[in-house]
Amino acid sequence: MALGNHSTITEFILLGLSADPHVQALSFVFFLAIYLLTLLGNLTMMLVIRTDSHLHTPMYFFLSHLSFLDFCFSSATVPKMLEILLSQKKTVSVEACLAQVFFVFDLGGTEACLLSVMAYDRYAAICHPLLYGKKMSNQLCKGLVLGSWSLGFLDAFINILLAMDFDFCRDQFIPYYSCELPSLFPLSCSDVSTSFTILLCSSLLHGLGTCFLIILSYTLIVSTILNIRSSSYRSKAFSTCSSHLTAVLLFYCSAFLRHIVPTLGSPQELIFSVQYSVITPLMNPLIYSLKNNEVKAAMKRTFRKYLHC
Repeated sequence: MALGNHSTITEFILLGLSADPHVQALSFVFFLAIYLLTLLGNLTMMLVIRTDSHLHTPMYFFLSHLSFLDFCFSSATVPKMLEILLSQKKTVSVEACLAQVFFVFDLGGTEACLLSVMAYDRYAAICHPLLYGKKMSNQLCKGLVLGSWSLGFLDAFINILLAMDFDFCRDQFIPYYSCELPSLFPLSCSDVSTSFTILLCSSLLHGLGTCFLIILSYTLIVSTILNIRSSSYRSKAFSTCSSHLTAVLLFYCSAFLRHIVPTLGSPQELIFSVQYSVITPLMNPLIYSLKNNEVKAAMKRTFRKYLHC
């Protein structure tokens, strides 16, 4: 059935985080501040990487795309949540809900791929330093980023294509502040078994596949570092990986906790959902700016240049 033919139910009601007006008002201020800080942090990171020639390396090229992903990921979920917190009408059309499902799926899948690409970049830099420039050529870096975006889009497109044929004629209530594909299954009176199987298989392949590549890269990195005799070089090698490893753990742990909590709409599930889609995009620029001396130095140079203009 085409997207416009869902005649029984045309909109869903997002229950959000709380029904208490005072809690909603405080939540609105809190999440608005987080959203603005997320936009500011990621835009600053992209600006610094673009304008500072010292950061024109593969590692920071990938980081600029990660910042752009976090900027988009936050913008796909938080504005609607803010609208729900502020408005008496907490509805979203079926079309808008499916669009949000697609973008969350697409951006989340792309970020998982990009994090595995960044792990390979650290592997090439530490395990093959003399060949790093040749291995991580400009053409290869662009190809890896394009491949990450393509895989994320393909995964999301396949899943949303099946969801567009759902007939929604049951409960209108979604116990979240945003639309996600698993939350639509109980609302559909169509057979969702095929869509569920495709979602499960694609998520496992995408999630476990990228996770395996990251673990493999870091296994080789640790093995190489442990064979380094110089303690200062060993410490420097570990420090270059710490920011990326922190971002990986934050992304995968929050995603894992978000999807293993079995109780639909439980407080724990809502907390993990907020951490995954709201807090993680805020934390990534902080992780890379606070734990990376090159980024801190580049920020000082950039701000100094703009202040003197």
